Amino acid sequence: MSNAEGSYHYAVMRRAIERIDAADGAPLTLDALAGEMKMSPAHFQRLFSQWVGVSPKRYQQYLSLGHAKALLRDRFTMLEAADELGLSGGGRLHDLFLRWEAMSPGEYARKGAGLTISYGTFDSPFGEVLAMGTERGLCGLAFTAETGLDAALADMMARWPDAGYVMAPAALEPAIRAAFDPSGETRLHLIGGPFQIKVWEALLNIPSGQVTTYSEIAQSIGHPKAVRAVGTAVGRNPISFLIPCHRALRKSGGLGGYHWGLPVKRAMLAWEAARSEAEAS
Repeated sequence: MSNAEGSYHYAVMRRAIERIDAADGAPLTLDALAGEMKMSPAHFQRLFSQWVGVSPKRYQQYLSLGHAKALLRDRFTMLEAADELGLSGGGRLHDLFLRWEAMSPGEYARKGAGLTISYGTFDSPFGEVLAMGTERGLCGLAFTAETGLDAALADMMARWPDAGYVMAPAALEPAIRAAFDPSGETRLHLIGGPFQIKVWEALLNIPSGQVTTYSEIAQSIGHPKAVRAVGTAVGRNPISFLIPCHRALRKSGGLGGYHWGLPVKRAMLAWEAARSEAEAS
């Protein structure tokens, strides 16, 4: 699938998400949704099924305003239990293999000096993704559907201002292909401060199709009163989706924020919930 085609598919999903939100919980028929997307019902149904693996009707349920609260009620992940199972760097994490290496505090303090970071854009289930990586692994994933490519690129480069950057999508393509393949194996290079690394490691312990809360993450890393600092670290996660900051919710069940736009976060949660159900059936 080309980048243009993938971006088109995501744009359709985004419009459908916005339309469902505007309905305020009222169900929309396949014919109504397809008509508003300017597609035939059969084509719209095929696009949804291809993208997420379930029907538009079922998908609406995942995108409902109550879905986050239902996830917290039915699929809440206790991070201490995940830790006891040995879910950590170097092991199998949720639905794909991730091996990660963290930058030392001294390296982080140098703001990327001495690092060469390759970057490129690729298609993904959530529209165009900007990928960045070092010789140790992927260090950045940013989704551009809401922000635009230029803003996403400037945002990511500002995190490591003294690094050298080279546009080299071919160098990153195998890692990106594996990143969205449940059987793939992806190496990550975590570039952040010590507290951020702790928070991101906790995020890595949340299985696909499940969620946790900011307060639970704070508890799991030994800083129960640092909920606001945890939220900031979650928001600064540079490797979106693979370090699943979209699985962190407010204790109330609210989605909270998302650096690359709430429609992307909601699409990710729905995509994972639908695939988890499909795999279980």
